[in-house]
Amino acid sequence: MRILVTGGAGFIGSHIVDELIQFGHHVHILDNLTTGHRENLNSQAIFHYGDLLDHGLAEAFAASQPEVVIHHAAQIDIQTSLANPMLDAQINILGTIAVLEQCRMHGVRKIIYASSAAVYGTPQYLGLDEVHPIRPLSFYGISKQTPEQYIGTYAALYELDYTILRYANVYGIRQDPKGEGGVVSIFVDKLLEGKQPLIYGDGEQTRDFVYVKDIVRANIAALNNGSHGLYNISCNEQTSVNVLLREMCEISCTHFDPVYLPIRKGDIVHSRLDNQAALEGLGWSPLYSLRDGLRETLDYYRKQYQSKGTNESNGSKLI
Repeated sequence: MRILVTGGAGFIGSHIVDELIQFGHHVHILDNLTTGHRENLNSQAIFHYGDLLDHGLAEAFAASQPEVVIHHAAQIDIQTSLANPMLDAQINILGTIAVLEQCRMHGVRKIIYASSAAVYGTPQYLGLDEVHPIRPLSFYGISKQTPEQYIGTYAALYELDYTILRYANVYGIRQDPKGEGGVVSIFVDKLLEGKQPLIYGDGEQTRDFVYVKDIVRANIAALNNGSHGLYNISCNEQTSVNVLLREMCEISCTHFDPVYLPIRKGDIVHSRLDNQAALEGLGWSPLYSLRDGLRETLDYYRKQYQSKGTNESNGSKLI
């Protein structure tokens, strides 16, 4: 299958590309490397350097002639959306419209769109299902939900199939210590460097953490399932930030010693997404427990950190 992955050099997108390659698909990547990294690029995929809002997008579509587009290129930081809502809207809303226009012009069969739990806002009940009211607390939540409406309308007008995946808080290998759900990566950096982790609020706020490899499996399942569907992709479990950090400290044999700071604007207090629809519509359910996912993530970064220390002590530099 010919597949174009936007944001394919990023945290989640690069893992999806790797799995698609393993399944034998012909994969193209579009990324402007603003938050993506060249080292994440799979050598067996064809890379197109470009932006959603420049000529690079049209060139990538013309070269790849995709049957399916997996759309992960986005502005992903809530605080950035509050500081610069114009930028957030340009990338997430106008950028997705540009992708949809290319899908229309090139006869793409299906688009798989990465949305977010941020669209829901403050929960009226837990776990949140896909019919929960949409009342985002941040511009980021607005800019992730608005493209869902465009996708539905493009589908109705131009016979474009789609699957929309609303992610809970994703974590895992290759995640930068910023962006939506980046708390695990931030804690990893602090623990490995022997610094005190920062917690905004009292740490009793809860999130639904889902491992990146489970996110990948949901995207693979959506290639041929979930037609015209919208699904929460989550573990359907609440974990407080305090418990998360304690788990990570236990796994890494590190003392629990955070610094507590005032809660940030745009952050919700509690979140847990119901994932029953994904089980029924995609045949998907998470395989990784939080502890297993954290252990795999910490093991990976511990080895990276130790390797870096060895190279630096030898006078060499990691690139």
